Amino acid sequence: MQFLTIIRIVGVLVMSFSLTMLLPAAVALIYGDGGGREFLEAFALTFAVGATLWWFCRDYKEQLRSREGFLIVVLFWIVLGSLGAVPFILLEHPDLNFSESIFESFSGLTTTGATVITGLDDLPKAILFYRQFLQWLGGMGIIVLAIAIIPMMGLGKLYRAEMPGPLKDERMQPRIAEVAKMLWQIYLSLTILCGLAYWLAGMTPFDAISHSFATISIGGFSTHDASIGYFNSTTINYITVFFLLISSCNFALHFTLFSQLKDPKEKRKSSVLQRLYWRDYEFRSFLFIQIALFAICMTVLSLYNYFSTTDTTIDQVLFESVSISTTAGFGVTDFSQWSSFLPTLLILASFVGGCAGSTGGGLKVIRVLLLYLQMNREIHRFVHPNAIKPIKLGKSVLSDRIEEGIWAFFSAYIFVFILCWLMAILCGMQSFDAFNAVLASLNNLGPALGSVSTNFTQVPDGAKWVMTFAMVCGRLEVFTLLVILSPVFWKD
Repeated sequence: MQFLTIIRIVGVLVMSFSLTMLLPAAVALIYGDGGGREFLEAFALTFAVGATLWWFCRDYKEQLRSREGFLIVVLFWIVLGSLGAVPFILLEHPDLNFSESIFESFSGLTTTGATVITGLDDLPKAILFYRQFLQWLGGMGIIVLAIAIIPMMGLGKLYRAEMPGPLKDERMQPRIAEVAKMLWQIYLSLTILCGLAYWLAGMTPFDAISHSFATISIGGFSTHDASIGYFNSTTINYITVFFLLISSCNFALHFTLFSQLKDPKEKRKSSVLQRLYWRDYEFRSFLFIQIALFAICMTVLSLYNYFSTTDTTIDQVLFESVSISTTAGFGVTDFSQWSSFLPTLLILASFVGGCAGSTGGGLKVIRVLLLYLQMNREIHRFVHPNAIKPIKLGKSVLSDRIEEGIWAFFSAYIFVFILCWLMAILCGMQSFDAFNAVLASLNNLGPALGSVSTNFTQVPDGAKWVMTFAMVCGRLEVFTLLVILSPVFWKD
């Protein structure tokens, strides 16, 4: 294990991360409502930590293997999540203790969107911007940027460890640096387009930029306690839904689309969308889930006459069903008070989440699809024991290795969920509240039901550490974190 090389790389990444704290300091200077000094102090401290790590290991540049790549990814998130809490610790308003500061930082970086801060409307603009920017970095930008900057450091395996999804190696081309730069451009372009749309729809420039960060990252943080509902705008609601759906798609599809549109030999550009998106089984399954959730919620709420008009019902149902199922967690109404089984349905839908290779959380659509196909095959085998029925996606026959990996991941996911649930109860939470808090954390959702329907202020400090662990497991898709906890990982 090349520990000194790993420390050098982490030092470089920490120094790069420290620069992001200068942006909130600039926001504080522009608005003059406080927070600038604390962010400058946080920058100095974070940069000093990174520089120290790099300086003492600067001469170690050995080639890294896959094992080191996984360790760097985990260390990267743990170190950045910890150092990202420094501004929250230094700031006097909001007054957060150490556990709350760590929780808020990891919630931002993992794009979970769970918060322990209330009174957002009265906070300095600098801290509001910082929370949103943490989510944008965590969504995709921070890892992609790191790979694009230092592709020659042997970090190709980093992308494999970070990129979610069982079919990721088949989706992306092997040119890591080029792929990373293209994904960065796509991610930034979507953020700019989303921000412009919000601004044209009536948001202030600050709110438009801040919410575009949280939307494209599917994070769910807002600059207002009422979330998107603060703006009371149907147009803004639809803009949010549109960009959440785009960000929930596999970015490998976006990458291929941009690549083909830039190809001068590609003549039939009008058919690109059909060939890339509609023929992708995961994308079609994702759309089916979204349509089904919307139809079920519309039907039930219409029967109960929950909203006064049909237009309001469509607006509220479409927003909440997409926001919760994609694990964004934005809100325009209190969906936990909806009639019948709908709140539970939407919360459970977050287990599916977005597509593999997206900024969404959950198990990912492709895994749920493959689990469904495997279930169908086993049912068929009960009827016809001697039949040979491979699992196919279109004309592609999936290998046994992928099938085994899907079940292993699902088992690990459920194991971590149950473990964190029991630990949260041990920390003093009620069983129902603990269930929802762990669900929201592991799925990187944010709000749930019960006492965590709006924030996590009532969660005990001990349970906040459990939720932090669950958030990191969810963001790193369980195995990346669990693999370094295995004794086998540390054996040469």
